[in-house]
Amino acid sequence: MYRTHTCGELRIENKNETVTLAGWVQTVRKFGAITFVDIRDRYGITQLLFGEELNKQLDENPLGREFVLQATGIVNERSNKNKNIATGDVEINIQSFKILNKSEVPPFTIQDDTDGGDDLRMKYRFLDLRRNAVKRNLELRYAVNRSARNYLHENNFMDIETPFLIKSTPEGARDFVVPSRMNAGQFYALPQSPQTFKQLLMVSGYDRYYQIVKCFRDEDLRADRQPEFTQIDCEMSFVEQEDILNMFEGLIKRIFKDVKGIDYTEKVERMSWEEAMWQYGNDKPDIRFGMKICNLKFPQYIFPTKENISSLIESEFAVFNDAETVVAIAVPGCSEYSRKQTDELIEWVKRPQIGMKGLAFIKCNNDGTYKSSFDKFFTEEKLKAIATAAHAQQGDLILILAGTEERTRKAMSELRLEMGKRLGLRKENEFKLLWVLDFPLFEFALEDQDGGGAGRWVARHHPFTSPKPSDIHIMINNNPKVEDLDKYLEHPYANIKANAYDMVLNGNEIGGGSIRIFQRELQEKMFAALGMDKEEYQHKFGFLLGAFEYGAPPHGGIAFGFDRLCSILGGSESIRDFIAFPKNNSGRDVMLDAPSEINTKQFDELQIKLNLK
Repeated sequence: MYRTHTCGELRIENKNETVTLAGWVQTVRKFGAITFVDIRDRYGITQLLFGEELNKQLDENPLGREFVLQATGIVNERSNKNKNIATGDVEINIQSFKILNKSEVPPFTIQDDTDGGDDLRMKYRFLDLRRNAVKRNLELRYAVNRSARNYLHENNFMDIETPFLIKSTPEGARDFVVPSRMNAGQFYALPQSPQTFKQLLMVSGYDRYYQIVKCFRDEDLRADRQPEFTQIDCEMSFVEQEDILNMFEGLIKRIFKDVKGIDYTEKVERMSWEEAMWQYGNDKPDIRFGMKICNLKFPQYIFPTKENISSLIESEFAVFNDAETVVAIAVPGCSEYSRKQTDELIEWVKRPQIGMKGLAFIKCNNDGTYKSSFDKFFTEEKLKAIATAAHAQQGDLILILAGTEERTRKAMSELRLEMGKRLGLRKENEFKLLWVLDFPLFEFALEDQDGGGAGRWVARHHPFTSPKPSDIHIMINNNPKVEDLDKYLEHPYANIKANAYDMVLNGNEIGGGSIRIFQRELQEKMFAALGMDKEEYQHKFGFLLGAFEYGAPPHGGIAFGFDRLCSILGGSESIRDFIAFPKNNSGRDVMLDAPSEINTKQFDELQIKLNLK
């Protein structure tokens, strides 16, 4: 027996027991004739006391950091107790020990405040995983996994595995492809999601399915994106949108309760896509704080309750007059910003990532007066009217951006988030859920986005998403062709709403789904709208269309970004911190040195030739 207890298990109640521990040496501290050793495993850390006799053995065969040690001794009460660790009331008076394995000097310290850089720690990820900070992240990930599985099991969902070697299908990103040796010149694709399989399972009568499953997308990487990632993938039959929303509100609330001890009792707020874009500048708004965006000109997408306030900015100020849109936010309590502080904000919006030419502002002074960066063009009465439209109070600072609609909207969205961060309004331990609904079913590609050409409709979600029931007749009764590309917004397809929904947590999309198309006629109409002819969609999706002819039930589902959910609950901006063996920003595993070349024999077996240019 290598151990009787773990290194995080012993307490004062174990005093005088003879125990055996095994683990890794964290630190060695020598004090004359005695030596203290901290031994660590996954469960915690315990102090070992080596007396005079054993101390001589350590002189002859010294311990080093990360040596694997087995030690047997008697549990004693510590004289200098350590309240920072669970085992801090006790130590083990060692009677015998054995070095099970030695270790080279680690390339970085195995502790929370490590001296190892990101690249070095990823190269030696097996060492990095020993650190408590990383261990806590993986423990949280496991807790989320366990909570989700328990909830879904209790609600009659069945965990069903689907294949990883499948057929390439268009789902919005590039596929990873796998050559087949037995079928020369042909390729599998790794699934971007199990979308078609879970729909087929609904046709098969498995009315509540789930998987916590790996998915693969060959995309450029960033903090919240990896080439392989994990989804909580779910599908239900005989449901409408309301059934889905209620079921999966329950899932996330259960995870909050089990993992964070948070009893999220409030009803999850709901918001239309247009309202999100109008008031927050993006479709995944952080609603932990206010600072809603006020449009001072008509935007491309007009929120129905918007008042015509464009007259407020009519003046000789060309920056506003010549702009496609002018938007503002009221930042609470910042009217006393200095010239240095406003100049710093101007430089912030000029950064390439934001892309604006400048920033205008109005100070709503505490004495009821107004001061702006464009005073010579506007009377104080007009400044007051703008402040009223922006819902600004005395003491607030109004920030204004002007330019093209899309860029300005995105820039103001980022500026709002930045000001929320600076003012401490985006609190790490505060969680706010939101459903965003009523997305457009289509986008119109004026430029080629995915190699499919320009001047065509593309699915905003994916090609299996159903229109809202009230909009199905628009698809059935209209031709998708747009004769005048400049007037695509006038086409009936531009107004079709998707029967789709996204769940947002603290400004991050953590889940998205839809009610699916389940009739062949409507699915063929969708494929045709996306520019596929009958031969193409029959080749790519004939199996699904055929299944729809054998009694496909109404169904819908959702997929949660498991890695992203874990990172938000763990207070991190990067999903890499919650993946045991992640890739770097170039999609490489620097520990394995993958991807890598394969040998000539493998190419010959696959009948593949490289043509690198």
